[in-house]
Amino acid sequence: MSRSEHARRRLETQARQLIESTFTGLDSLHRNVLTGLLSRTGAGWRLLVKTALPLENGQSADAFLIGRTGVLALLITDKDPDVETANQILRHAKERFAGIPGPQGRSLAESAIHLVVIGSGAGGPRQDGVYWSLTESSLDRIFRRDALHLDGRLVARIAEQAERRLRGYRPLAVRQPDRAPEAAGLLDAGELIEDQLGAAQRRPFDSWLTFLHPQQNAIVKRDYSGPARISGPAGTGKTVVALHRLRHLARLSTGPLLYTTYVRSLPPVIKTSFDRLAPELDGRAEFTNLHAWVRRFLTERDVRVNVDRVQIERAFGFAWIAFRERLEAIEPHPDYWRTELDRVIKGRGITTFDGYVAITRRGRGLPLNASQKELVWGLYEHYQRRLSDSGAHDHNDLIELGRAELVRRPLETPYAAVVVDEVQDIPLCGLRLLRELAGDAPNKLLLVGDGQQQVYPGGWRLSDAGIPIQGRGEILKVNYRNRAEVLDFARRFDAKNRVDDLDGADGVALRAAESASTGGTTATWRGGSRDLPDALVGAVRGLPVRQDHSALIVFQHKDLDRCLAILRAAGIPTLALEKYTGEADGKLKIGTVHRAKGLDFQAVLVLENTHENGAGAQAEEERRELRGRQHLVAATRARDFLWWGVLDDAEPPAAE
Repeated sequence: MSRSEHARRRLETQARQLIESTFTGLDSLHRNVLTGLLSRTGAGWRLLVKTALPLENGQSADAFLIGRTGVLALLITDKDPDVETANQILRHAKERFAGIPGPQGRSLAESAIHLVVIGSGAGGPRQDGVYWSLTESSLDRIFRRDALHLDGRLVARIAEQAERRLRGYRPLAVRQPDRAPEAAGLLDAGELIEDQLGAAQRRPFDSWLTFLHPQQNAIVKRDYSGPARISGPAGTGKTVVALHRLRHLARLSTGPLLYTTYVRSLPPVIKTSFDRLAPELDGRAEFTNLHAWVRRFLTERDVRVNVDRVQIERAFGFAWIAFRERLEAIEPHPDYWRTELDRVIKGRGITTFDGYVAITRRGRGLPLNASQKELVWGLYEHYQRRLSDSGAHDHNDLIELGRAELVRRPLETPYAAVVVDEVQDIPLCGLRLLRELAGDAPNKLLLVGDGQQQVYPGGWRLSDAGIPIQGRGEILKVNYRNRAEVLDFARRFDAKNRVDDLDGADGVALRAAESASTGGTTATWRGGSRDLPDALVGAVRGLPVRQDHSALIVFQHKDLDRCLAILRAAGIPTLALEKYTGEADGKLKIGTVHRAKGLDFQAVLVLENTHENGAGAQAEEERRELRGRQHLVAATRARDFLWWGVLDDAEPPAAE
């Protein structure tokens, strides 16, 4: 028998003896479950058990378990409680635990308290969102290592506060063999904050799964009469609040839940965090980017769609050949006009020339008169004909097909709640589809974003999509993600995009955000292509944290290819950001700023290239403002450490 197995059996024996000496008349289910839980206290878990056990028809939990996965209220029974009883037990738990103070002025969130019903028979996660159903043979799911998000000191803080608040419960613990007992007494606030901040840097969300600021907690529980919006600068916890709200709404409803965004790489990472926040909702919440959702929906409805990148490129290429000479006189770079079609005309769902002439091209700095717009409209019509002739669709067509199908026949089982993250980058046609999907009913649609973090050209307001949010807007102002030096570095970028609340009212820019974290480190490098390999490899190998807690972000695909080649030659393992799910894998994450949206890492390396695909003189200011916003987004992905490299060749290499 191994030493670890021997130690485990000793703990189980201690636990069983303690349970049998403390309680009389327990049935085998209670005895086995409490023994299994108590044996874990040797590894730092804290257990509070009701003194009156066994007790039937109780209105409070049989026990509370507090550990690195959070706070669990436990009901041990083979009989599933009805919803009223389950809610009563949860209310009791919230009254006793909610508000326990944590770091940075935050407190334990009601939505982070879980009810777990443990029986002896077969059990699975319930779909009503009230409790997590387990069996005595599946208790190990509570202790999953991939769900850890609290440190030992904060666990002790919660448990010691709970002991003072809970009447009729007693703490029980066994001692880990050959381990000194933990120091007794409450920890002071300074130690707690320092320790918790350290723990909070290990994963994107960590302690946010348990603790929220009172303002954030109020937003989670607020009752909105229609669609609502959360805005605020980078790092202020918008996504975390949205996840807690999704968890809260799940407890008040029985329908499916949807989290969606324009960013393809974000939903898998968010799903990992939500699974830790709400394990009992496994399978009920869907996490997917907008285009993937529409594609699946149309497939289920047998609506043909053919989004073919080669056909899209070819269609625009032929259209550009036909109009190049005339449009180059206004702005020489074809990408500008491609964006005009994608984000202004088709992204806004414009189908007539009169409609194009009438709109305000929000977010586009190059003015166009009616005759110039007529040229652009000719480019658009030529592009559309080419797509139609080849039987192809672009991504905006996909969204419009989805919206038309929703109008024709709404979902048979509507979503109980829809959360839209990074909303500032979703085209207007996508917002109209989401409004059709969620409707205007109370608490059904939550929009989350920040205009200053927009990484695609163009713009709009929520009212343009017919989404009313008057009186239902929230602005977060305190940056909890970035340590002070990283935040100061990010503030230097001139991200001039009008900073509003996504619908015209005043917002808060990153420069005006309050900082909640001290410390942090930044480093810079500037050099040419010959020096880049040594500089980049040196920066990666010199990272102050693990490589799989770090990311490399670039702004152009040519630089992505260049960096990948350098890292591969150096034997540094990498993972593309679009394949990242939030799990530790030993690999450095790498991708463009568009794939990094919404993510954050303990350390970030950024490579900026001074030689980019340029724009004409009239459109240069617009391109510069867009790049400023992208730089801000890249810098604010870093929590502890930021390395900013500038590739500045005297002349760009001929191959580029």
